[in-house]
Amino acid sequence: MDHRTLMPKTKVALTLDAELVEQVDELVAKRQFRNRSQAVEAALSDKLRRLARTRLARESAKLNPEEEKQLADEGLSDALDAWPEY
Repeated sequence: MDHRTLMPKTKVALTLDAELVEQVDELVAKRQFRNRSQAVEAALSDKLRRLARTRLARESAKLNPEEEKQLADEGLSDALDAWPEY
């Protein structure tokens, strides 16, 4: 998995659980990541993507399918009259 980005980097300090750091270090030792920073960046990026999808699903669930269909069909009959015969 390639987690390289072209975006500028900002240095931050984090306080993490020791077991979590050990797990990250194991992944780095197995060469799944180049270093701790890359591993943490990848994990954070994945989590933010999942949260965004969850938010989209939550917002989509608020939609009323019948109302959305009516809105989509609104004005469609007028448009059909304007189409040329085939």
